[in-house]
Amino acid sequence: MSILKSEIFDTYEMTIGVECHVQLATKTKLFSPADNDARDADPNSKVHPIDFGLPGMLPVLNRHAVDLAIRAGKALNAEIANISRFDRKHYFYPDLPKGYQTTQMYQPIILAGYVEAPLEDGSSVRVRVHHAHMEEDAGKLTHFGGYSLVDLNRAGTPLIEIVSEPDIHSAAEARAYATELHRLMTYAGVTHGDLYHGNMRFDVNVSVAKKGAAELGKRAEVKNLNSFRSVERAAEYEFRRQVELLESGERVVQETRGWSDDSGMTTSQRSKEDAQDYRYMPDADIPPIVLTDEEIAEIQADMPMLPGEFRDTLRGAGLDFAMTETALAITDAKVRDFLVEIAAATNGEVRRRILNWLVIDVQGKVSAGDDTWEGKQLLPDHIVQLAEMAEKNEISSNSAVTVLFEMLSSGDAPRMIAEAKNLLQVSDENAIGEIVDAVMAHEASAASIADIKAGKDKAIGYLVGQVMKQSQGKANPALAQKLIRERL
Repeated sequence: MSILKSEIFDTYEMTIGVECHVQLATKTKLFSPADNDARDADPNSKVHPIDFGLPGMLPVLNRHAVDLAIRAGKALNAEIANISRFDRKHYFYPDLPKGYQTTQMYQPIILAGYVEAPLEDGSSVRVRVHHAHMEEDAGKLTHFGGYSLVDLNRAGTPLIEIVSEPDIHSAAEARAYATELHRLMTYAGVTHGDLYHGNMRFDVNVSVAKKGAAELGKRAEVKNLNSFRSVERAAEYEFRRQVELLESGERVVQETRGWSDDSGMTTSQRSKEDAQDYRYMPDADIPPIVLTDEEIAEIQADMPMLPGEFRDTLRGAGLDFAMTETALAITDAKVRDFLVEIAAATNGEVRRRILNWLVIDVQGKVSAGDDTWEGKQLLPDHIVQLAEMAEKNEISSNSAVTVLFEMLSSGDAPRMIAEAKNLLQVSDENAIGEIVDAVMAHEASAASIADIKAGKDKAIGYLVGQVMKQSQGKANPALAQKLIRERL
């Protein structure tokens, strides 16, 4: 626990830049025909001689990976380079059998852009993107005590690495940026976005300096974060760690650090100088990528709705920040399109009910892992009919949700489901009035009636409950309460 007073931390400012590796959703790897989906696969089962770097094996560029990078550029509000080239980045490591990584050092495919990331207070932070380049992933090492095992399933996986400018100045902003970046890449269809399997990994560069200082402090790079919460926690920990070092008269060392979710701490991995001798050189085996403006426009023409447009539509339909952010977690583009269709075709209480059902009730279960959108029967006429039934008090709010899930599963009309389940409410004032009279005349109700007259208004709940019981749950409770009050 820090012994520094909070006021000390307030005199410093953190500066954060984020590098994000995005695995592209191709069927095969960047330069080989090996299967690109290694999730839950046996080690070294998704490989090809090209991935092993065997003599005589020449790479062949995956065109689909290039197309996905072009789509990513559109999502990042960035220009696409007409000419980009691959380079060799030399370093020796057991999970890189070629002895070099194929990347784009000098002429990346995606040029400068930006991401507008919303914050919880309703404001947003604009983070500039310096560039994004294509490259192949390395393999994976698993360490056991005195030895390590290498799995090359991931070797050759196509990536884009998105490099931000140091425009982030709080841990919350870092989390917001990482979250929005994930939405952008998944909405655009660039990646599957499975954080658990490393489809997106974040390297967070953190430095601190006195507020108003002309120069940034030395930065530490926290590697391979695979959750938004980890991005935020690691940034906050590094800020406090570096401030404490400076306040104690020590210096911050530029280095690579690892993060432990369990301990909530970063640990040093290796020092990292400003200039590393990777001996970059052009890759003579891979021709340059040459794209015309017309070709780029054609690939970007069928882009789906991106998070900003979806967010604006939902906010315009009356959803608050929390509900909008919940809706933005919907991964199925067809469901998002359905919400937009409903928002445009309905209004007032009907629209509010439908959006609440889909976002809070259905997506709430999906986010909790208790349901899925797969196979849901999204029929606009049916869901509008159900909302109108609830609006007219033909069905209670709780019963409407029951009908909703049955309707989405079966595709049957809501009234048919409600009738089959005996869920329709009785709103006939005369019929309910007779039940109210019988309940109030019963001697068991005398105490509740006396309590209500004495100002204990909650006692009316007993009477309404008795009416619902006598009507077998069919009475409109709001109407029942109205009639009870009139008789009192």
